[in-house]
Amino acid sequence: MMSPIQIASPVSLTTPRKLGLLTALYLSQGLPFGFFTQALPAVMRQQGVSLAVIGSSTLLALPWALKALWAPMVDRHGSRRAWIVPLQLTSVVVLLSLALADPSHSLSWLMLGVLLTNLVAATQDIATDGLAVDLLARHERGLGNGVQVAGYRVGMIVGGGALLVAFEHWGWAWTFTCAAGILLLATIPVWRFCEPPRPRPTTSEPSVLDSLRRFAADPARRRWLAVLVVYKAGDYLGTSMLRPFYVDRGLGLADLGLLLGTVGFCAGLCGALLGGALVERLGRRRALLGFGTLQALSVASYALSVDPSAGPMQLYGPVVFEHLASGLATAALFTLMMDRCRPEHAATDYTLQASLVVLASLGSAALGGFTAHWLGYGPNFVLGGVVSLLAVGLAWSPGLLREPAVT
Repeated sequence: MMSPIQIASPVSLTTPRKLGLLTALYLSQGLPFGFFTQALPAVMRQQGVSLAVIGSSTLLALPWALKALWAPMVDRHGSRRAWIVPLQLTSVVVLLSLALADPSHSLSWLMLGVLLTNLVAATQDIATDGLAVDLLARHERGLGNGVQVAGYRVGMIVGGGALLVAFEHWGWAWTFTCAAGILLLATIPVWRFCEPPRPRPTTSEPSVLDSLRRFAADPARRRWLAVLVVYKAGDYLGTSMLRPFYVDRGLGLADLGLLLGTVGFCAGLCGALLGGALVERLGRRRALLGFGTLQALSVASYALSVDPSAGPMQLYGPVVFEHLASGLATAALFTLMMDRCRPEHAATDYTLQASLVVLASLGSAALGGFTAHWLGYGPNFVLGGVVSLLAVGLAWSPGLLREPAVT
């Protein structure tokens, strides 16, 4: 039996080992989420499900938006590891249970399984984000958030790409059994991690309202909350119907797995790592504004793929551009979110910000099914780019992104 890794304090853990641990944790979240959000819409469309229903199914990820409600409980009670390990093992059990379901006959049970998986993973994410803030020094946060986004995207590459290909060749049961096995292996690093005691709060017990009041008390922080709501909303509004669009273009599941689940997410992986490395070099403000502008342009570029005579460059080019820009922008956004957390209430403060991002993203993704139906695919991609550009305008205020004092 492997013995736990003994660690005196978070600082004593080397940067590569911190990044390795966080990579395994975020990969574990990205794998099932990747299948449910990237692969499942294509499977549903292939079975004739309407765009409106596919768009509405994204609301099954609502626990990711509501997790701020129970974040204080996770923040207050027990160690990060004491939450992460049992929850990750629960996800393994849920995936094995879903292996017994047949999506063509048990769609309601499948949806329930998706909801339960999202609830478990969202709760685990609270503890994981708190652990990331605890472990990473300020100068490590840019690279750490790049690795965080990259690890999540690796999980989504496996879940949204490799498992989609596996689904077409092996079927439902073996696909979910493989997903559960990968998740079990990814549990080993955190199981071996012996977490040191955390500093106890020196102020009142954390609460969602306490955290929200802290942000609302300062005009710059209030504007920051507005940026969080809009920054990723345009991306999701434009790209939520991307898989149904490609299915309607005649692409098979294996083609989608290669184009979006592999090529696209590999570009996103590179974007996240590059973005994390450039945040410290460019500075937080320039990174958020510059990468946000690229994100807006990349979402609108999908309109080039609508032409029925579009060649490979018009199909693959926007995919690579958008995933690369999204990885850059997300790494910058998460770094700034981490900077705005109190050390003693890290999980609560970070989760509140993340929940706002997810809530806006889910609402935009659900709306995307209706706007694509009303406007058509091309105008919907352009609309997503315009909304993304609005976030850059909101973030332009010089005082908004001032560098916080080192704590």
